[in-house]
Amino acid sequence: MTADHPAFDAIVLAGGAARRLGGVDKAAVTVGGRPLLERVLDACRDAGRTIVVGPPRPTRRPVHWVREDPPGGGPLAALAAGAVHATAPLVAVLATDLPFLTPATARTLIGALPPAADGVLFQDSEGRDQPLTAVYRTAALRAALGALPATRHAPLRTLLPALDLHRLAGASTTFDCDTWAEIATARDRIKEHGTVLDEWIAAAATELDIEPGEHRTVLLDAARDVAHAVARPAAPLTTFLIGYAAAKHGITPAEAARRVTALAARWEAEKDSGEDSGKTPGGEAVRQRRDQDGQGQEGKETAAGTSPGGPEGKEGHPA
Repeated sequence: MTADHPAFDAIVLAGGAARRLGGVDKAAVTVGGRPLLERVLDACRDAGRTIVVGPPRPTRRPVHWVREDPPGGGPLAALAAGAVHATAPLVAVLATDLPFLTPATARTLIGALPPAADGVLFQDSEGRDQPLTAVYRTAALRAALGALPATRHAPLRTLLPALDLHRLAGASTTFDCDTWAEIATARDRIKEHGTVLDEWIAAAATELDIEPGEHRTVLLDAARDVAHAVARPAAPLTTFLIGYAAAKHGITPAEAARRVTALAARWEAEKDSGEDSGKTPGGEAVRQRRDQDGQGQEGKETAAGTSPGGPEGKEGHPA
């Protein structure tokens, strides 16, 4: 992290019983083809250390697993167990059932943290505090947890009065998935026109173990230019070639895309100035050849009796 965004750790609470989901492992439920836990871990990619409180599961990103004592003691007990292992001055605290978190979530919270505050949290659209979509100063969080008479099965909201918190209103990232209806809503939302591209690119990048969105803009621009200058089917094949060339020659996809974009521009320039105006070398010959081809076709049509005069011959006169 930069000076504008200080270093932070992340605590992800992933040990809930998911009773409203029939007791299934909520962290493993997929939205957009990715488990909820993996989506949240992807949002923690800027964290120095990610601590997951819950039963260990396979994950793509390395995490530090811990359990509350005893297991099943509730979110406050889980938070207390995770806070012990945080080493950075700030800690992002996130629930595992938040499918719309992104790396920008923690950056936004950290950027909004006042110097004198103990933490900053989002509120949902109805103004309710969301302490599991928040960033806290690690020392203040530990002190507040230590001052509580008990954490096992205690409501999470009992922690908040002991902290001086700043609040950010109306975040869409606070949408959580406690029921199957909410999971269905989340699955529908990621397929909407305004979000489906971002969601798909993030999912595909995760599956391919590359950084989500890396060079995406320049690749899309290159595909657009190729589709316009050459032909629409050339666009997806060209983006494949860009990736292949990047891997083979050790260049960045952005550099490969820039080369392709320049080639497409030259291709377009030849088409426009060559065939349409005849100003480039050979352009006049291309235009004359096109005109001759058209005259030849007209002659063929005349010979076949398909000229404007009909089968009798030109201008309708008898042959």
